[in-house]
Amino acid sequence: MSEHRPPQPAHAQVPRRTAMDRPAPVTIEVDGRPVCAHPGESLATALLAAGRRAVGTTRGGARRGPYCNMGICFECVVTVDDVPCQRSCLVRVRDGMRVRTAVPR
Repeated sequence: MSEHRPPQPAHAQVPRRTAMDRPAPVTIEVDGRPVCAHPGESLATALLAAGRRAVGTTRGGARRGPYCNMGICFECVVTVDDVPCQRSCLVRVRDGMRVRTAVPR
């Protein structure tokens, strides 16, 4: 009798990445301070991992930061290498990038 196996779900066929698979960290500059991040991860992820939950404020002074993490809400907008209005959840980290947030110092 032949053994019949049902097809695997798509997520089971995707190779899993581990911390060992991550590229070596690089340094980016956020508001003039060095931050370690991994190339290829989203800038929003790098900011959150570095403890930066807010990237700006509303007109009323409420802090704002990554919300949807897929480019729809525009809550995570920052300036990257002097280009304003970049959604940090869509920008990939690269070595030496300069990021400015709108968080008051």
